[in-house]
Amino acid sequence: MALSRRQFVGGAAAVAGATAGTGFAPASRPSLGDVPGPASRPSLWDEYTAAPYTHPQIPYVGRAGARRGATRLARPRTVADVRDYGATPDGSTDSAPAVNRALADAGERGGGTVIVPPGTYRIDGLIHIGHSGVVLRGAGSERTTLLATRHLTELIGPYGSRYGGDKSSWSWAGGLIWLSPRARHASLLAAITARAWPFEGWTGNARDEWTTLTTVRPARRGDWTVTVDDPSALHRGRIVLLRLADDDGHTLLEHMAGGGPGPEAYTWDDKTKLTSYVPYEWPVRIASVRGRRVTFERPLPLDVRPEWDARLTTLAEPLTDSGVEGLTLEAVETPQAPHLLDKGYNGVTFQCAYDCWADDVVVRHVDNGFGLVAASACTLRRTRVEGRGSHHPYFCREGAHDNLVEDFRVAARTVPAPAGTQLHGINVEGLSSHNVWSRGRMEMGTFDTHRGMPFANVRTQITVENNGRHGGDASAGPLYGARFAHWNVTVTNGRAGLVRIDTVAPYSVTAGISEVREFDQIDVPDFAGDLHARVEAYGEPEAVRPRNLYEAQRRVRR
Repeated sequence: MALSRRQFVGGAAAVAGATAGTGFAPASRPSLGDVPGPASRPSLWDEYTAAPYTHPQIPYVGRAGARRGATRLARPRTVADVRDYGATPDGSTDSAPAVNRALADAGERGGGTVIVPPGTYRIDGLIHIGHSGVVLRGAGSERTTLLATRHLTELIGPYGSRYGGDKSSWSWAGGLIWLSPRARHASLLAAITARAWPFEGWTGNARDEWTTLTTVRPARRGDWTVTVDDPSALHRGRIVLLRLADDDGHTLLEHMAGGGPGPEAYTWDDKTKLTSYVPYEWPVRIASVRGRRVTFERPLPLDVRPEWDARLTTLAEPLTDSGVEGLTLEAVETPQAPHLLDKGYNGVTFQCAYDCWADDVVVRHVDNGFGLVAASACTLRRTRVEGRGSHHPYFCREGAHDNLVEDFRVAARTVPAPAGTQLHGINVEGLSSHNVWSRGRMEMGTFDTHRGMPFANVRTQITVENNGRHGGDASAGPLYGARFAHWNVTVTNGRAGLVRIDTVAPYSVTAGISEVREFDQIDVPDFAGDLHARVEAYGEPEAVRPRNLYEAQRRVRR
């Protein structure tokens, strides 16, 4: 469907942000100068608007984020003040128990906002939001500080890797503010305490526990509506899991990589970490049910084929409509740990969360900043990672889909990096798809596509001092699946570092990026032959119109 001039122009003027601590502010949108006219609109955008949900290189991400990318979400009424539960704003006592009691009470009363007035609150334990509809709101990131004194290894215990060795899974999981549903969180902590490996995803290693609601008839990527065999358990508003199982020939993985001779010739069987991520699981809310026709709030991310045993199933009950706003989480400053030995001074993590958010939140002196672990349709807006330097400023893994990170900043480290440490950046891995990073400034780090074949993700309108390195275990398989788009990216130090991706990413788009050069971390394509990648306006950052790919897609209407 092509966009009309009216659709582009409507509502294009930027809207001023709301004050801190008041929920989502209206996000700024392109000015009229960003709207491509017939003469300036590039061929890639012409192609895209003709087939917005099925373009071979550009994914549709126009509904990424909480409540399909809403600029303002519901503001639940204030039901508690943490001071009434014993929290002290002068840092004199441990306020974590008081904050957690206030959050639990709010949840048990049906939800609401828990306010944290201005001050510095000492936090000797982790903060857990486990009820849907609960918001923890400070007075603004410059006015409310939670000072975290202990790390997750001390609070919970060592969280070892399921792949052996002495790696700490706190290097890529968990947060000192942790949003996850109560039952899911309790089972996870119990497993860690018992030195067992807890499942991290929507079903993880407990997949047999989940119920099939119905099977799904064949459909195509980009379809909003599918036909099911039994709609009796489905209704508008229910969140279900679309599950696609791979076959012996790994044709599902080949499809995620764009198909064709390259993926067909690739060796998949020895990629044990990658194959542990399938079946592919995509949580989605149902928009309507009419007979056996079920419409979702987002279009299908992949084809649905008979050989993949397509089903709609139950899933871990997600945390919904919960958030963190208007505060700084600062850990006591300790040296950054050697690579993969993080103790767990982690920031804010969303796990098994859907339609949740963070807004105006700063994390400082953390091992890992903001995490999305099997989290979908969440928004991180006006977030910052700063202080002594971190391993993963942002991590997105274990089948995290349709998330939006916008107006973000990774600040330059305040102390030199200790020997043996690692810096990634905006991370995505583990078959995660249709996530967006938009309007960001990275004063350090890189575009960390961390193997595990993430696909159909967008990074747009970002400035980066590209001085990090990507990671990823060889058993996790390819760096990229199909339909990655890097759109208008300014690289301030000229390093390639997975910003220009046309030589390594299949069916990808590199549009409007700075001229870059290779450095010591040089990657080779995972797939042989023609990658069907596209390059436009190379060496001309910010030259491509529309300037912001995500915001332009927001104007695409069915």
